[in-house]
Amino acid sequence: MSLIKLALAGATGYAVYRMYRGSQHMEEPAAAFADGEATPGFAPVRNAGPEAMASDMKHWDKVDEESDESFPASDPPPMGMR
Repeated sequence: MSLIKLALAGATGYAVYRMYRGSQHMEEPAAAFADGEATPGFAPVRNAGPEAMASDMKHWDKVDEESDESFPASDPPPMGMR
């Protein structure tokens, strides 16, 4: 019986948490995205390239582009790209 009470208490706590988070959720622009680049949803995604970034890139070469296009892959671009 105590396991059922524990499960009920956990479910109630989770429901309260979800209601609280739902009331606190406000649409904020993503910090790294240029205006209009963030997709709606749980994990926003932006297009590759310096024009999709919020900050201006002073230097953007082929290695930067390959790295940005491959994100979130675990392997960096090959060293021969420089």
